[in-house]
Amino acid sequence: MRNILVVEDDIMLNHGICFNLQADGFNVIPAYNLKEGENFFNSNTIDLIILDINLPDGNGFEFCKKIRKNSNVGILFLTACDMESDIINGFKIGADDYITKPFSINILMQRVRALLRRCSNKEKHEDILLEGEFEFNFEKMLVTKNKVNILLSPIEYKILKKLVKCKNQIVTRQALIDSIWDNDSEYIEEHALTVNINRLRSKIEDKSSNHKYIKTVYKMGYMWVGEKNEK
Repeated sequence: MRNILVVEDDIMLNHGICFNLQADGFNVIPAYNLKEGENFFNSNTIDLIILDINLPDGNGFEFCKKIRKNSNVGILFLTACDMESDIINGFKIGADDYITKPFSINILMQRVRALLRRCSNKEKHEDILLEGEFEFNFEKMLVTKNKVNILLSPIEYKILKKLVKCKNQIVTRQALIDSIWDNDSEYIEEHALTVNINRLRSKIEDKSSNHKYIKTVYKMGYMWVGEKNEK
């Protein structure tokens, strides 16, 4: 059963939305302010958030930004903020859909079903790899170590993805340069690769380890060696 979080401070409207969603077979969690919404989101597996913008203790836009730092959960804004700039801003910060009040409950229900279908299809095609203490989500460009997000630059991410995808295989320096800098590779100094490799290692390696994951193969290149292969 899909879990839907409804963050709406209008009590009657919140009850009405929840009633219709429950009648359609969804499990619904009502919240009446941002604090409640954040607490419920952090303590439950949520598939979709229906989110108002103007709430008693803050702004739904800020809540959306915070969620998008770590989650790809479906977000549908349901709000009286109907200016074009508000709608555009909503999509820019990560909304999947935007409905303005007043609205038709039947249209809302159809939008909810459509959004959940899209989210479901996205989940099925996510390129996720579990590797020891690491989780690589290549679809979302997310890397976690022991469930803690690692913030990487685009270049660092490309290097890591190339190495992980070629696990236990030597990837030459030139192959890395060609795949990461594409058509500009002939203008890239090898020093740029070394700098980015060192930065990447500083973020993913344990301070006490001696290049445990990204091994240097002398005069050849680099190799990703996952934790499962350590003796």
